[in-house]
Amino acid sequence: MFLKMGLTTTVVVSSCDAAREAFTRHDRRLAARTIPDMSCLFGISERSMVWLPSSNQRWKTMRGIVATHIFSPRSLASVRAIRERKVRDLVNYIRDRVGQEIDVGQAVYGGILNLVSTTLFSVDVIDVGAQSAHGLQEAVEELIELIAKPNVSDLFPFLRPLDLQGRRRQAAGLFEKLFQVLDDIIDRRLALAKASSSKSLRGDFLDALIQLTSSGTITREDMRTVMFDVFAAGSDTMAITVVWAMAELLHNPSIMSKVCIEIKEVLGSKETIEEPDVAGMPYFQAMVKEAMRLHPVAPVMLPHQAVEDGVEIGGYAVPKGSTIIFNAWAIMRDPAAWDRPDEFVPERFLVNRGAGVDFRGKDFEFIPFGSGRRMCPGLPMAERVVPLLLASLLHEFEWKLPNGMSAEHLDMSEKFTTSNVMTVPLKAVPVANQCMLAGVDKR
Repeated sequence: MFLKMGLTTTVVVSSCDAAREAFTRHDRRLAARTIPDMSCLFGISERSMVWLPSSNQRWKTMRGIVATHIFSPRSLASVRAIRERKVRDLVNYIRDRVGQEIDVGQAVYGGILNLVSTTLFSVDVIDVGAQSAHGLQEAVEELIELIAKPNVSDLFPFLRPLDLQGRRRQAAGLFEKLFQVLDDIIDRRLALAKASSSKSLRGDFLDALIQLTSSGTITREDMRTVMFDVFAAGSDTMAITVVWAMAELLHNPSIMSKVCIEIKEVLGSKETIEEPDVAGMPYFQAMVKEAMRLHPVAPVMLPHQAVEDGVEIGGYAVPKGSTIIFNAWAIMRDPAAWDRPDEFVPERFLVNRGAGVDFRGKDFEFIPFGSGRRMCPGLPMAERVVPLLLASLLHEFEWKLPNGMSAEHLDMSEKFTTSNVMTVPLKAVPVANQCMLAGVDKR
């Protein structure tokens, strides 16, 4: 699809065949970003690995830092115990509220915020379920919504200095709120480092960033920006995925039962789930994939930009400078690639061709994390955290809809921004351990 939006030329890719051609033949030419006006605040677009073009040396440096110090197998293995402990903290928080209606998204988001912050910075940023968690979540979501809304400054770039809709001023306040949280974390660590004879107080990602700053590899502003990239984006996206999976299970009780039976069969008498356990749950893994397919967190991903002439997709020329939007929501519901594409059917990932499909960007009908050079760098963490957290919630509790609501009346409508969230926040009641009561022979 070719769109002319103000002075901006936009090409939308909405099928798996077109996506395959774009990523396999033209990935390098399409690996820059179209930068929204609000991302120019505080020099973010000049430092963030989200917005820098892939040809930029700073982008390569930042991606290399997070790949080495966060998402490498060795780094992830070293903090596995922390991830499992923070999931247990969330389980304990919910256990204290058994029988009460809870906002699933708010609870999960608070738990994941602490999981990510403790893993990276060795500190809990909020109390799970508290207003501080809700405030941070609101700030991130409002910022995402602002970036997603049509902005006359982006449609007509020569109007940017006027900020006619006030979007830049709104975003500045939200960025300042989020940056204040990160600056406080940095300042406390620097104060501890100054008072300690040890060069590395915790050995975590923040210590690695401080050392890189001390050596002149990156600046203090770079440090804060990369913290923001991995902290804000990663927490929000993982929480949204867990909520959509929970919503689909509550909407489909028979699938919920199958998942719980499998969890019980794999765990046996074991009380606590650990990360390796989830690998032995093929139906559960298929269910997680199906939730990602049907409800991608980033329905249109972040916009790419064509940086060279010579790009042709489906026989049509893509002009240099065009914004390229990959409509992941449409691609993963493409009827040419999926039977019954609008239905929640985990079995599709267990049979025929679907059994070999994964989310690493090589199967272009299933790209929840994107593909190519701009593929989400947080995939290795997400594929550990989301299944562990979701399986733990299903193992520990039976989940019911509040006020006697029937499964078919659960509102599954989507609210599209840059992120894909539920229009009506998911409320549910944790009651008992369904997996223990799912009819499995315990002899």
